[in-house]
Amino acid sequence: MADIQVITQDYVNVLITKSDSEDAAPIERRFKKGITILEFKTKLELVTGGSAATMKLKLYDKKNGYICDIDNDEALLGSFPIDDGMRIHVVDKFALLHDFGSSESAERFRLSEEEYQKKAEAVLVGARCEVRVPQQPVRRATVRYNGPLEGAKGLWIGVQYDEPRGKNDGSVNGKRYFTCPPKYGGFVKPVYVTVGDFPEEEFDLDDEI
Repeated sequence: MADIQVITQDYVNVLITKSDSEDAAPIERRFKKGITILEFKTKLELVTGGSAATMKLKLYDKKNGYICDIDNDEALLGSFPIDDGMRIHVVDKFALLHDFGSSESAERFRLSEEEYQKKAEAVLVGARCEVRVPQQPVRRATVRYNGPLEGAKGLWIGVQYDEPRGKNDGSVNGKRYFTCPPKYGGFVKPVYVTVGDFPEEEFDLDDEI
């Protein structure tokens, strides 16, 4: 008897909605089924303005019937019962939040649209910076891009990290915004970027054998 193989599409077309704009028209996007849920959430950051660290995902069928929560970051997107035309609802605060200081004295605040715009304009290409994304280590980088991203809301800052702690090489969804080695690039919201005198950290190889 011949081996039986289950053949499915490599990609899935889904509708994206989010909790802060229930009445807005859904956004249709195409994703690889072979990516992890964490990678999927990272891509949704560009679409929704939410944070991969805090967003919750709910899957609905074509008739708007609830199917399940998509809640295992290590699982593959294709491991869930997802098909073309289904809807993924993103639940998050979608707030422009920033963490300061240590975990003991973290301060959070909201930025008005005007303050957000001013902060974005102050991040100049070529400047040195620190990137402080919630629940991630502080990373030093050089600003390589400041502007909109295709398919994403608002302004984004493209950075080249000093170490390979990024997610890309300066391109997103097939469009290139700047060039850097793989995994050295990233795009973050201006609120998470602090520009200043942040020289590259030097690692003394004599300290290790």
